[in-house]
Amino acid sequence: MPRRILQGVVVSDKADKTVIVLVERRVMHPMYKKIIKRSKKYHAHDETNQYKVGDVVRIEECRPISKSKTWRVVGQGAESA
Repeated sequence: MPRRILQGVVVSDKADKTVIVLVERRVMHPMYKKIIKRSKKYHAHDETNQYKVGDVVRIEECRPISKSKTWRVVGQGAESA
């Protein structure tokens, strides 16, 4: 089964070798049919501590690295305005 890849913005880099990435997605409300934003934060493994707050990154599913980390950073994401 292929690994999921998501794109989001780094919101915290305080932990060692870990970044917290905010991923936003747009979904349609089932009753009102209006597009709304849903967001979720993921803990991702950053081996070299190279990503800082505000960077747009891509994260990929991986084996569990710790209790809350099951994603790793695979590189810079494309900036979308």
